[in-house]
Amino acid sequence: MATYVTLIKFTEQGAKSSKDTCKRAAEFKANVRKLGVEVKEQYWCMGTYDGVIIFDAPDDETATAGMLSLSSANNVTTQTMRSFTAAEMGKILGRAS
Repeated sequence: MATYVTLIKFTEQGAKSSKDTCKRAAEFKANVRKLGVEVKEQYWCMGTYDGVIIFDAPDDETATAGMLSLSSANNVTTQTMRSFTAAEMGKILGRAS
């Protein structure tokens, strides 16, 4: 499974209904599990981004489907990045040499 980090920003609609954010997060986690996405952590943040999601997915297409399902409700926008552990990065660097 590949690991991804998604940065979340509330839309105007999402900010207006922020009292429901924990409920929406739980629903999201359950819904994407059906796609094969495992949400590892969900954090709410102060600053430029309103939240961070760390999740595993079998491939980029599944990760994208999960994030599209999240943003389609128009409560948040997302920016997703593929991330690597130290062991994975070591293998990547070994191939680059």
